[in-house]
Amino acid sequence: MAKRGGFPGGAMPGNMNNLMKQAQRMQKQMEEKTKEMETKEWEASVGGGAVTVKVSGKKEVISVELSKEVVDPDDIEMLQDLIMAAVNEAYRKMEEESSAIMGQITGGLSGFGGGFPF
Repeated sequence: MAKRGGFPGGAMPGNMNNLMKQAQRMQKQMEEKTKEMETKEWEASVGGGAVTVKVSGKKEVISVELSKEVVDPDDIEMLQDLIMAAVNEAYRKMEEESSAIMGQITGGLSGFGGGFPF
């Protein structure tokens, strides 16, 4: 009668301890990079520099700078759109860098179980 599992002695191939150590090392690297990312800032300008926004790695808006020319009481909607576009662009830059860094750490492991939530 054949043993269940199909592996001699019931052991899995490879060294499970090495796999666990790699996972722990990867987790530590991810934690370090996350802390590092929280200290960084990203900046985006739109409207030819009319609106500039800075955001942090903690996903907080740090500053919003407006040129005097863009402040038109008769066109508040344009200013709102410019601010929104600048904030979104700054966040896009942050997420792009974060995804690239985490991808380097995980080595493309996103195919296992849906990936990581960042």
